[in-house]
Amino acid sequence: MKRFPNKCPSCDAKLEVSKLTCTSCDTEVIGKFTLPIWTQLTLEEQEFVLQFLLNSGSLKEMANQLGKSYPTVRNKLDDLIEKLLKFKNIK
Repeated sequence: MKRFPNKCPSCDAKLEVSKLTCTSCDTEVIGKFTLPIWTQLTLEEQEFVLQFLLNSGSLKEMANQLGKSYPTVRNKLDDLIEKLLKFKNIK
C-alpha cells in the first residue's frame, strides 16, 4: 500500500490539499485544506491505530496478535499519543 504524501518531495515542507473533485459529477472545490492528522503518521503507525480500533482498544489483545509484550504495545501507544499531541500543539 502506498503512503499518502504529506511533505513536499522538493523542500520537505508540509503539503496542503488545494483541490477536491467529485468522482460522480466532476464538481471541483478549490482552496487550501489541511491534511488530516492521521496522514502525518507513518504507515506502520496508521496500521497500529487501525488494529487498536479493530481490537476495541484492547492492548492485551493487540499484544497477543502482534506476539509482543503488553508493556511494549503500551509504550507504542504512548509514543503515538505523544506524537499526535505534538501535531496538535497540545501539551
